[in-house]
Amino acid sequence: MATRGRKPKPTAIKELEGNPGKRPLNANEPKPERKAPRCPAWLDAEAKREWRRMGKVLEQMGILTELDMAAFAGYCQAYARWKEAEEFITQHGSMIRTPNGYLQQVPQVSIAQTNMKIMLRFCEQFGLTPSARSRIIAGDGSVEPADEMEKLLGGGS
Repeated sequence: MATRGRKPKPTAIKELEGNPGKRPLNANEPKPERKAPRCPAWLDAEAKREWRRMGKVLEQMGILTELDMAAFAGYCQAYARWKEAEEFITQHGSMIRTPNGYLQQVPQVSIAQTNMKIMLRFCEQFGLTPSARSRIIAGDGSVEPADEMEKLLGGGS
C-alpha cells in the first residue's frame, strides 16, 4: 500500500539542511558507510567521467554510499545520454526536412528532454538542484545539534 504525500527526504540531506522542519530525525534509518561505490564497468565512457566528477563531491558531502550505486549510475547514464543528444542537436540542428518537404524534429530532441527529466529526478534525490543546495548548511561534514538541550536529548547523534 502506497503512502500519500511527499517522499521522505534522506536524513543525510535533512542534517545538511539543518533540519529546518525540526521534526525528529529517523534514528532507525539505515546508515551505510559514507563511501562512494565502485563505478560500474558497463557505464558509457561519458557516464564514467560524470561518475568521477560528481562522485567525489557527493562523497565529501556524506551523501553517496555503497547502497546508492544503482541510483547514481542511473543519474550518470542519463547525463551521458543527455549530453550526447545535446551535442548532436548543436552540431546538426533540431529539425530535418522530410522527403515530403515537411519540417520534423530530430529524435535527439526527445532523447535530450527525457534524459534531462531523469537527471533532475536523480538530482533531487541526491540534493543537487539549486533549491536543494540553498537549504544545505555547508560545514566540515559533521552535524552538531543546534543547542545544548538538543545535545542532552541526543538530537545530534
